[in-house]
Amino acid sequence: MRFKQKALQTLSLMRRMLVILLLGFSSGIPLALVGGTLQAWMASVKVDLTVIGVFSLVGIPYTLKFLWAPLMDRYVPPFLGRRRGWMIISQIALVITLASMAFSNPLQAPGALAILAVLVAFSSASQDIVIDAYKTELLHPTEYGIGAATANLGYRIAVLFSGAFALILSDRMSWTTVYLLMATSIGVGLITSFFAPEPSVSITTPRSMREAIVDPFVDFFQRKKAGDLVAFIILYKMDVVVALAFMTPFMMELGFTKTDIGLVTKGFGLAATLIGTFVGGFWLSRIGIKRSLWLFGILQGISGVCFYLLARIGYNYPMMVTTIAAENFFSGMGNSAYAAFLMSLCNPKFTATQFALLTSLMALTRILAGAPTGWLAKSVGWESYFLISILLMIPSLLLLTRYDAWMKPAPKDDESASKDALLTSALQ
Repeated sequence: MRFKQKALQTLSLMRRMLVILLLGFSSGIPLALVGGTLQAWMASVKVDLTVIGVFSLVGIPYTLKFLWAPLMDRYVPPFLGRRRGWMIISQIALVITLASMAFSNPLQAPGALAILAVLVAFSSASQDIVIDAYKTELLHPTEYGIGAATANLGYRIAVLFSGAFALILSDRMSWTTVYLLMATSIGVGLITSFFAPEPSVSITTPRSMREAIVDPFVDFFQRKKAGDLVAFIILYKMDVVVALAFMTPFMMELGFTKTDIGLVTKGFGLAATLIGTFVGGFWLSRIGIKRSLWLFGILQGISGVCFYLLARIGYNYPMMVTTIAAENFFSGMGNSAYAAFLMSLCNPKFTATQFALLTSLMALTRILAGAPTGWLAKSVGWESYFLISILLMIPSLLLLTRYDAWMKPAPKDDESASKDALLTSALQ
């Protein structure tokens, strides 16, 4: 009897992970199609570089998604529930807008293409909001680490599919056909959303717009040391962002070719990231979120030592491969703990809004780190630059000492109490 119960639990976990993998794939498809792949399309038909540069603004919805996330917490579609219903709606919108982009003319009507690209980004950001909320509610807290790793795998596969693979296809078929094929690939998410299981715990939806818009932020910021928590979210990956900000110019200055850099970073580096993410998820399920944040945070910071050594040694191919492997592996481990931590912060009643807020705070890391890094590298040289990137792990680790104050208990009503015991054990 115990063996049968264990087998059923394993099958249930495998089903949930398959759903998370496929939804991660659906989430990753649109990013390149309004980014690098779209730029390649415009460049191939000789659109002015200034116009191509302006198109980078179409990604703004990804950073502002917390503004309309409350609507997805407040209102429930008349089919498939609060999460799966919104997933279906956003995915249908993606299919329509991507297919419309396929018939656009970047050279003759760039304005129309820009409007469609913004609509794709808006629909994609909306899909991200509800998928993030869904997986947080679907998974047990002890599964957050492996769930984050699985979602990341699906997302990375999708980015390769709509990025590198789409570019390869564009040499063999028209851009219209390529974008129609990409629109069709959203069908993976549509089918998954339709057959995906409902989360085991139902949550009362906000009863008013005030409750949907104001209460999630009040709930989040009433935590003890909330300001320190926000600073931690922004700073935890700062050392990695700074170390990688000018990786390509640094490698080229040492004498590595663009082919060397592309093969190692996009191939070997991607594999190291995925392996690190799964290893991190595995250990997180055993040692908990708190200890994982400490351990993986230290490891991802110390991995910057490899960049420092490469700067001292100079051109050395084995050292370059080692550096990329170490940085991506330990950063992947940190990603698992980081994602699980963000999931654990969300009140189930406001998952969509709070997770959208947290991911928007994450985006600030690249913005804050990106502006001064060029000046810093030029002013102090590469060796000192990478030493500074290593030291940037210290502020987040100091803030991590406030962890216990941040983790207030989840609301104990009849609908959420069943998850409390799991959450408490996973957080430690």
